[in-house]
Amino acid sequence: MTAPPVPGRYRAGSLAAEAPTALPGDAEVGNQAPRRGSYRGKRMLDLVGVSLIIVPAALLCAIAALAHLLAHGRPILFRQQRVGRDSRPFVLLKLRTMRNVPCGSERPGDADPARVTAVGRVLRRTSLDELPQLVNVLRGEMSLVGPRPTLPYQVRRYTGRQRLRLLATPGLTGLAQVHGRQCLSWPQRIEWDLRYVRHQSFWLDLAILFLTVWTVLAKGGATVGHDNDPIAGRPERVLSGA
Repeated sequence: MTAPPVPGRYRAGSLAAEAPTALPGDAEVGNQAPRRGSYRGKRMLDLVGVSLIIVPAALLCAIAALAHLLAHGRPILFRQQRVGRDSRPFVLLKLRTMRNVPCGSERPGDADPARVTAVGRVLRRTSLDELPQLVNVLRGEMSLVGPRPTLPYQVRRYTGRQRLRLLATPGLTGLAQVHGRQCLSWPQRIEWDLRYVRHQSFWLDLAILFLTVWTVLAKGGATVGHDNDPIAGRPERVLSGA
């Protein structure tokens, strides 16, 4: 099942395993710098959007948390330090979907698919594990739409051009998530994120939100290993406080 096109510019699902073509000004970023910050009204869209879904989302979150608590015990929430807009760190919230990290593990909190619990697989496939991030949106640490927030060790591996994705507030979903989600390598995801930073608008955000629902219902979630990815491979060391 192929998702409908994003109005005006993109065709969702057309490049599930490829990065988009070069952006305007890619050869020399200074020729056309990405938009800094966000368009007027983006915060209002976030608040209105959250207010419309907060009650059913809270109910679904409570049911999912109870299921994981009964099946796998505590903790219910997974907290992890991520990098936000302008490189500001914040604590991202998710429903726990994995067994606890063994002491001295070489892998970060959600990098080992083998540790995903039975309930966690369902939560990931339906993206219900992401619902607590609505709290991050209310706090202003995240937006409904934007580049997904990444781990500090991944940001340290960015090129100077890739760091431009940090000009936008991180989001629950984004262009990369409706063009392949975790089937894309991190360099490919970042290309979509840079395109979003440059072209973000109210109508593009609405289109991405619609396509996100379509993508989740049509394809479900994904858990893909990226050990050989130049950005998402194993960290140099375990991140303290992540």
